[in-house]
Amino acid sequence: MLFATMVLTLSVPLSALSQTLKLGNHLQSNMVVQQNKPLKLWGDAAPGSKVEARADWLAGWRSTTADANGAWEIALPVPAAVPGTATPNAITVRSSSNEITLSNILIGDVWLCSGQSNMDMQLKPFLPWLLGTMHYQQEIANAFYPNIRLYDHETDFAATPMRDGKGNWSVCSPQTVGDYSAVAYFFARDIYLQKRIPIGLVVTSIGASTAEAWTSRDTLAADPALNKKYLYPYDTSARSKEVLDATVTFDKVARPTLLYNSMIYPLRNISLTGFLWYQGESNRHDGAMYTRLLSAMIRNWRNLFAQGDLPFYYVQVAPYTWQEDNPLAFEYAELREAQANVRQYVPATEMALTMDISDPLDIHPRNKQDVGHRLAQIALAKQYGFSNLVYKGPEYESTTTVKDTIIVRFKQEGLGLGLGTNDGQAPRHFFVAGKDKKFHPAVATIRNNEVWLYSDKVKKPEAVRYAFTNYPVTNFGNIDGFPAVPFRSSY
Repeated sequence: MLFATMVLTLSVPLSALSQTLKLGNHLQSNMVVQQNKPLKLWGDAAPGSKVEARADWLAGWRSTTADANGAWEIALPVPAAVPGTATPNAITVRSSSNEITLSNILIGDVWLCSGQSNMDMQLKPFLPWLLGTMHYQQEIANAFYPNIRLYDHETDFAATPMRDGKGNWSVCSPQTVGDYSAVAYFFARDIYLQKRIPIGLVVTSIGASTAEAWTSRDTLAADPALNKKYLYPYDTSARSKEVLDATVTFDKVARPTLLYNSMIYPLRNISLTGFLWYQGESNRHDGAMYTRLLSAMIRNWRNLFAQGDLPFYYVQVAPYTWQEDNPLAFEYAELREAQANVRQYVPATEMALTMDISDPLDIHPRNKQDVGHRLAQIALAKQYGFSNLVYKGPEYESTTTVKDTIIVRFKQEGLGLGLGTNDGQAPRHFFVAGKDKKFHPAVATIRNNEVWLYSDKVKKPEAVRYAFTNYPVTNFGNIDGFPAVPFRSSY
């Protein structure tokens, strides 16, 4: 009987097997669909066949015809989410060959979360590299949030854009949340507790990855500077001819375009509220070029998802020694500066800081609660309309020199309730320089929301640097608990 079954199976033409109705992988039971935007259903069916779809929040069926290759799409309108109410919905898709029903679907907001290991880091430990978030046992035990859902995209690599990927939706619970991206989860929890609508997280991230790996070939090729630095060296090396598979190597996660092709492009049909991004460690030597690269990547993603200027909120890299005992080294500070500058060139972007909540000996700081909270504060203020909400720390505006003292002023936005330190001590990590451009540590005093700086080694200070080294864990910010943005006034 087994032999007969095998013969029968093998005798069925491949064209007949391909007629089975299929949905794009991310279209699953337990998913969250974006409110107030079309839900794009798509997949494969027999060429020329009729495909119909119905959602239980709509009356009647919507239909289309599969094209010559069997591809089809149907867009269903989605209503607004109702705060405090999360009614499970169902969607049915059918063709002449079969019928698929998706259940336990919620309407809410969907955020795509990407980057490298600090976005990928789970709540639970992944020893020996990741120790888990702070208090992970309690956090996991208390994670009863069935209206938070996560789609975890599987890691893959591709030389050209993939039509579909792989992954699974899960419902947040103490049994599942240990595997969630900690930053994404803590962000979603804050948003949910404030808005009381379902939150969907689409997490597509992998450790050690570079920003160019998440950027399309067309985007890199169109910019001569990006092409010269990232794409051309790869295209002219032997690596570009290697056969790709899903095996993770440090080389593949750094190669331009591979992750865009396999882990961003397959998600293009998802309607979103916005993006969260935590990456930069693998581009630490890029300096100012990173501004150009990340700006291009953001525009690339927005064009791909075709939903306007979707908000893009990102995390500035944390202080880290890079196994170098040099408190004056500042190449990592130059990367932070490049990250901060993205906001000048790309609309609807904002940055969360980690300067005060990190361990300079651990590239994966365990305090992911505050990172998620700070991202959530940005979203609540800028996306969800919470007025008068402080969501950022002090940011440099100008300086004035009075004899041997230089006075630093900060932009009004970010002052919050006023300048302060988180430990009651004087602000640390301020440096001043005169005409000789040699920087010396300065004594800092907060006066009327200004910082006055003095050094007995600089008679007439002209320039200021604040936290502009590789691993300064800072104590200075606003009284609301947000750290000041590192800066250099000149030089």
